[in-house]
Amino acid sequence: IIFLYLHSVLQKNRAVNEQNYGILVEALRLIAEILIWGDQNDSSVMDFFLEKNILEYFLQYMKQDLSRRICVQLLQTLNILFENITNQTITFCQTTIQMLLLRIVMAYYISFLKILSFRLNVNTISFFYIESRREFNLYVEAIKLFAHPEGMVRIAVRTITLNVHKVTTHWRQWWTVVRFRGLVGFRH
Repeated sequence: IIFLYLHSVLQKNRAVNEQNYGILVEALRLIAEILIWGDQNDSSVMDFFLEKNILEYFLQYMKQDLSRRICVQLLQTLNILFENITNQTITFCQTTIQMLLLRIVMAYYISFLKILSFRLNVNTISFFYIESRREFNLYVEAIKLFAHPEGMVRIAVRTITLNVHKVTTHWRQWWTVVRFRGLVGFRH
């Protein structure tokens, strides 16, 4: 009965907002607990989870701008599930789970790189340049994602690139030219 209630909470709260944030976090936490209990005591709980495609709700939350606030709870929920559930049926959801995890991790990763780029100035830029490899890691990592399929990631890469180019130093200009030539295959 409680799982039916939690499913109805997810159905009624498809959009994350300030008013329902708390109830959604609690619902995700309870879903993990109930699935673990169901795995050990009642297989119909797992069947209901799969039949109602509960993971699809997780993906819907990830597609929303405000949903980043529940990303931590989603990661915790999935971690708890995969550490404790022995039922092999969950492996049928593996593709959905991988998509969800990649989206969560990518969102945090690109946000982290963007935050670092906003902190760049003449004094801090040297922390990101590795002289022995002649690499500017922040820039290199961002450029790797230049053609990412998600628009949010591509926009963040452009922001990072612009923030790097805002900081004007002789060696940074030299490094950018050398790196760009390497990317496009240009030789003197």
